[in-house]
Amino acid sequence: MSRIRAAVPDGILAGVMVSIGGAALLSVDNRYAGAALFSIALLSICYFGFNLYTGKVGFLWSTHDKDALSMAFLGLLGNLLGTLLVGFLIACALPQLRDAAMTACEKRLTQFPIQTVIRGFFCGILMYTAVWIYREKKTALGILFCIPVFILSGFEHSIADMFYFALAGLFTPRAALFILLVVLGNSLGGLFIPAIQSLKGGPRS
Repeated sequence: MSRIRAAVPDGILAGVMVSIGGAALLSVDNRYAGAALFSIALLSICYFGFNLYTGKVGFLWSTHDKDALSMAFLGLLGNLLGTLLVGFLIACALPQLRDAAMTACEKRLTQFPIQTVIRGFFCGILMYTAVWIYREKKTALGILFCIPVFILSGFEHSIADMFYFALAGLFTPRAALFILLVVLGNSLGGLFIPAIQSLKGGPRS
């Protein structure tokens, strides 16, 4: 039960770290440097053991008990709260980043729903891969490669997007639907590798 009680606070901390990574990405002109700097988010989350939904959902395939489900979805709530908090603070402290976030969010809202889900799907695959490599191979190399790949490829990460919309101050039904579609895509992508592996009796998550 102590793990369940910690799910939301650890989720908030994960949301904070993703938001810091997102702020770094928005702060630099070089997209390659920004993509690399964003890796600080998942590195810190994995080392501290914070509760990031996109890092947990893929592992529900093998640990789909009540506690694991509660941890993942309470983590998602915490992630949202953390991104809202940091989005508000960054908007106050660094208003120039709000303009960058607004541009990024407006561009995202031009996507067709299926595009959003697909972009979230591939990000989910990369997030699962990064965390699996960290857990099973005891190395951060997966994080250092997978995070820049999803950013440079234009894939969507639901928690990062929560931060961008919070920073931009876009709290509309259309924005909420966009986030839900990305969460769906991330979830399907995170479950994809373990689901396929289970068909062939491959490595377990």
